[in-house]
Amino acid sequence: MQSNDFQISVSSFPFKASLSLKPIISYWQQFQDDCKSSFTLSAQEVNRQLQEVPELLDPITDVTALDDEHHCLIELLMTAIFPPATHESEASGAVSPRYDASFYFTKPFKQIILNDHNHLKRPLNIDDQRMLFNRVRMVYLLILEKFYQVQVPHEEFLIYTVPDYQLGLYRHYNVVLNTQFLDITPTQTLPDLSEEDIQTMLDNIRDMDIWMELLPPQNFEISGFYIMSLRDVTDQEVLSSLKNDLLERDVMLAPDRFEQLQEKIRVLFKRPHLQLGVAAFHKNKSAFVNFGNKINHSFLLQSEITSSSYAGFKAIYDELVRDGAPLVIKNVENSNQLPSGVREEMLNMGIKNIVLALLRYGDDPIGILELGSPQPGDLDNFSISKVEQFLPLFSVAVNRNSEEIEARVQSVIREKFTAIHPVLEWRFREAAMNMLDKINASPIAPSPEMEAIIFPDVYPLYAVADIRSSSTERNTAILGDLVEHLELAENVLRKAVEVHALPILDELRFSVSKHLRQLRKGVLVQDGITIFETLRTQVEPMFQFLEATNPELVETINTYREAMDPNLGILYKRRKAFEESLTLINETISEYVEQEELNAQEMYPHYFERFVTDGVELNIYVGQSLVENMPFDIMFLRNLRLWQLMVICEVARRTQALKPKLKVPLETTQLILIHSQPLAIRFRQDERKFDVDGAYNIRYEIVKKRIDKALVRDTDERLTQPGKIAIVYSQAREANEYLEYIEYLQNKGVLTEEVEQLEVEDLQGVSGLKALRVQIKC
Repeated sequence: MQSNDFQISVSSFPFKASLSLKPIISYWQQFQDDCKSSFTLSAQEVNRQLQEVPELLDPITDVTALDDEHHCLIELLMTAIFPPATHESEASGAVSPRYDASFYFTKPFKQIILNDHNHLKRPLNIDDQRMLFNRVRMVYLLILEKFYQVQVPHEEFLIYTVPDYQLGLYRHYNVVLNTQFLDITPTQTLPDLSEEDIQTMLDNIRDMDIWMELLPPQNFEISGFYIMSLRDVTDQEVLSSLKNDLLERDVMLAPDRFEQLQEKIRVLFKRPHLQLGVAAFHKNKSAFVNFGNKINHSFLLQSEITSSSYAGFKAIYDELVRDGAPLVIKNVENSNQLPSGVREEMLNMGIKNIVLALLRYGDDPIGILELGSPQPGDLDNFSISKVEQFLPLFSVAVNRNSEEIEARVQSVIREKFTAIHPVLEWRFREAAMNMLDKINASPIAPSPEMEAIIFPDVYPLYAVADIRSSSTERNTAILGDLVEHLELAENVLRKAVEVHALPILDELRFSVSKHLRQLRKGVLVQDGITIFETLRTQVEPMFQFLEATNPELVETINTYREAMDPNLGILYKRRKAFEESLTLINETISEYVEQEELNAQEMYPHYFERFVTDGVELNIYVGQSLVENMPFDIMFLRNLRLWQLMVICEVARRTQALKPKLKVPLETTQLILIHSQPLAIRFRQDERKFDVDGAYNIRYEIVKKRIDKALVRDTDERLTQPGKIAIVYSQAREANEYLEYIEYLQNKGVLTEEVEQLEVEDLQGVSGLKALRVQIKC
């Protein structure tokens, strides 16, 4: 308990107190007159001996005299409290009223709580000030009960933690104080306490200064002695402490916290050299793994994963997971339960005795708890019952800490990487764990930089289904809506001028008519913004005035308003039709590609991204470095290329089938870009996306950005055409590969027989590109 939990300003025991045997002598004397008591003869003998030493009735200042001169008589007196049969088994003693020394005690009491001079040791868990507070409060509670008839439950569950020097550990004891032989007498007239005073004291039970003010300690004298009994509650206290520790966050992650858990387990088993370990189980990998050197404090899984001993340890764990029952090996040296190499490895670690128990959360195995000792036979089958008492606590802690690690990893991923493609998640998790390891290793150091995420030797596949002339169609729709909007506004203003000869109305009509003339010649985006602003801030507010003053204009103004979109406040017919047509095409392509992409991932995992603008752009990267544990072969690349070609052909067919549903007759063009050389992709943290890495590979990105607008060499014809697919390449072997795919699809009735072989006009910074172009059967 912290010091601010109580208040006492004195530095020493404030009551006048003296050790006295009068209470125990009085106890014996009451039997002298009781002929029915079995203690009658003993009581007579005690009183006979006391008549010879009347000084024992006086306050005792020299405790050593009791042992030296009156040992036999004290022994006889104390048989009423300490039966001889309990001297070897129970920890109890008679303690002076100052609570500082004992003059009579059992052997266990002496070993546990007394020093060489029979003074009480201060427990490890309570400081001197708190000890003083407890002694003063106890006396005051007795005073209230004896002199003011206030019944206060002053028996609290007091725990002393004391060192056990024989074991080199510590133990916990419940302290029970018997005040039967403690006498309190007032030295002055008792202070009058009102009910309010008593309530104030009870309300401030942790502030002894208030009590000493209302009941000055110099007004009382204490004599006699306490009977202190100690009961070993180490197991209960350790289990309770383990529960509290294991419910805290990060207890399994920090090495110092884990060492504290190990120390408590040692206390529980009374084994100062016991080793505690936890091996966490990774469900997805079906193996015990080291969660970033944090949860896995396993002392048996310290070997390299490629070593023979690791394989042996792994075999033991696998058997434990299958069987579920704890494994006890009392003597490692002569055990035949250990695989080859494991025995030597354990003996090298100094472990000659082990217990392994499976940790479960629900029905799932989540780890192994390990206990190891350098002494054969320290742990046996009887130890299992004790292990089972705290095993569920470790299960909960391992599960929670695993979840917390995962949450921290995901937090780093969200902060550093944004959304991650499932195929690549393993690499980002690895980078996040490495970063957390660095942070945990140097908590006060500046936050480390995230390591570079680079995937070398991957093959790119690029395809795009672009909407032909989408910018032109969009501008035409905007222009048409704006012209109609201005025509409706001009109609209102023209009629208003006929009714009101106001110069401002004529000026507004002139401004609207001027904008109309300009629009019929062509419009820029900024012109459209200016016109909308003029209509919103100048023209439409005037309509409110005209409505209120000229009923004959109401119908014309309503016609204007009914033509406006209720949400946007502008005329939005043609552009809405264009946007709906564009969205329908994009959604149709995206839904189909997403479904097909799920099938393609089963062929071989790869990175896929889709960009939707005026059409859909598809990027794929495939290669060994992208996948954690799966070999790559060029056959998978060829398979994905054919799959990509088939998907783009189907995209063209589906978009062609949409035409009857489109409000604006938009068409798509299809293109595939071949790049046979592997390249590296790097995750750009500033942009939160992947990009090709290295100057040489930049050429690929340049071609991607410019190829869709390319022309056939020496013509004005666009390379991409509706209903056709253009396949751009730079090497003859690339064309030969795709000619095989084209022949296959021609045989399946997907493509027409004619294949155009074209040269592509030089792009800025890129030359020498060629293309195959073939008609898709729709």
